[in-house]
Amino acid sequence: MKKQETYCPITQVAELLSDRWTMLVLYQLNRGAKRFCDLERALDGISTRTLTLKLKRLAEQGLVIKNTDGLYETTEQGRGLKLVENAMRRYEAKYL
Repeated sequence: MKKQETYCPITQVAELLSDRWTMLVLYQLNRGAKRFCDLERALDGISTRTLTLKLKRLAEQGLVIKNTDGLYETTEQGRGLKLVENAMRRYEAKYL
């Protein structure tokens, strides 16, 4: 018998944000549209390949778009993750 999967919003968001770079890229882009090279400079330690793959994945997920000027920017869905960012700031201020 197959175990029935249960819907869990925490699991869905955790999977979306499951790597180190997702929130850091979105943090940068939520402060304004940026060119690839500007993102690369702002994200200390990220490789060109990792940033390329991350932007592609974020675009596929509907969180980021590349506009006609060649700048990456967040979509409404991407900007919605500011809620998570703000919660992370509060947690850091209180516990870390």
